[in-house]
Amino acid sequence: MSTLDTRTDQMFPTLDSMQIEVARRFASAPARDFAAGELVYGIGDLAAPAWLVLAGSIDVTRRAGLRDEAVITVHMPGQFSGEVAQLSGRPTIAAGHAGKDGCTALPFDAAHLRALMVGSADLGEIVMRALILRRVGLIEEGGAGSILIGTPGSADVVRLQGFMTRNGYPNLVLDAASDDEGRALIERSGILPEELPLMVCPNGAILKRPSDAEAAACLGMTPDLDPAEVYDVAIVGAGPAGLAASVYAASEGLSVVVLDERATGGQAGASARIENYLGFPTGISGRALAGRALTQALKFGVEVAVPLAVERLDCGETHRAGDPHTLVLTNGGTVRARAVIVASGARYRRPAIDNLAMFDGDGVSYWASPIEAKLCEGECIALVGGGNSAGQAVVFLAAKVKHLDLVVRRDLRETMSRYLIDRIAALPNVTIHVGSEVVGLEGDRTTGLTAAIFKDRATGATRRCALRHLFLFIGADPNAGWLDGCVDTDAKGFIVTGGSALPLQTSLPGVFAIGDVRAGSTKRVAAAVGEGAAVVAQIHMMLAE
Repeated sequence: MSTLDTRTDQMFPTLDSMQIEVARRFASAPARDFAAGELVYGIGDLAAPAWLVLAGSIDVTRRAGLRDEAVITVHMPGQFSGEVAQLSGRPTIAAGHAGKDGCTALPFDAAHLRALMVGSADLGEIVMRALILRRVGLIEEGGAGSILIGTPGSADVVRLQGFMTRNGYPNLVLDAASDDEGRALIERSGILPEELPLMVCPNGAILKRPSDAEAAACLGMTPDLDPAEVYDVAIVGAGPAGLAASVYAASEGLSVVVLDERATGGQAGASARIENYLGFPTGISGRALAGRALTQALKFGVEVAVPLAVERLDCGETHRAGDPHTLVLTNGGTVRARAVIVASGARYRRPAIDNLAMFDGDGVSYWASPIEAKLCEGECIALVGGGNSAGQAVVFLAAKVKHLDLVVRRDLRETMSRYLIDRIAALPNVTIHVGSEVVGLEGDRTTGLTAAIFKDRATGATRRCALRHLFLFIGADPNAGWLDGCVDTDAKGFIVTGGSALPLQTSLPGVFAIGDVRAGSTKRVAAAVGEGAAVVAQIHMMLAE
């Protein structure tokens, strides 16, 4: 059953008279009257406020495919409009019209909505839960957000699906060959096969085979950053460490911007289930954990810019001690901050196979989300890797596939948590191959991956395994190339910290490193979150000096 079926009361709560009076203190403007049928907010509107209905009603609708609309709910007196987008002023996903008797409603722009949540804990909890559940409901409904028209399972469709899903945006895929609506749009527009997939944005704009950055611009994800503004803290990386640091810093009154080149959540965000994180005895998906952390950051006013990559830190001769640090972005922009937190984590390690890039996203995957699981449902697959991330992926995928070959270099007891080893041992459709590695791939751009070649490291013997899906979880290298020449690193490229009285500060004053990118860090989600909290106290000390 969907969230809308099971948690309606929490998604659409009705405030009582006392709660309405509390909310009035945080409104961004006086109440406004709308005539029957008048547009209160439209799909794709930027910075649309949340509206608290005082009289009348608001009819809320979403897209349902390319041409139709579906009713989500009707907000009555005491109820409020909006979802997670209203916390940051991002474009709306739904639309609202005044009901048949019109409506009178109070507006709450992003800043005042956040002020309400911080200023009234009880009321803020009600509103925050509702906004989160409404976004979850829109994701479950699918057609509420962007629509992709192309070949399901193709590399570009999977890429765009993954990008939007990991960033918490609803999306729907229409098969260009079999869906009547999608095929009609392609024919009317004269779209060529090589221009697919199409992306129909919430505001109706159509993109041809967009990049992630183009898709983000269409969704209004990436804010316009003022190069003249000096933030207290700039955080590079929106994984658990970076998001934790942003929440603690912003909640203590510091101005914070978070930059990430791909998505919020980092590598943890791609985990199907994390079961050893304190406070979640039944486990939690990496996406859910990242989504909660992101919403918490937005609540405290953190500016989140995704996908936006940092090209380098300006640490040349022109930078003087005590001056704000300058981050140079790949899009030509800059961000300045008094302190920089490096939380850029690590990049997925890739085996030295000549044609590996040909199959990225088209048979070879570095994470196991529900998108990848659906693509290989009922098939025989292989997964390479023996760490906890690999173990979580095996447990998740084994329930979907016919058979899974787990290929590892060493005994699992040396690299994986015991609870995962025991669970894998109980799976009847998993075979473990110890002492092997992948050395070759077969296939082409037309057919995709068709087979993988594995080698026994002790004997040198090889074997060919016919398959269409290979998952690589062979570790990661530090994502710190953008800091070359600025900070000290160890022999493997991880950033060295602790040379001063501030344990998490790098060799460059005002620049700190936390999480997986830091030399000597514990590669666990809990450790990353802990360092995110600890670094804020050290930044306060630095700023005080």
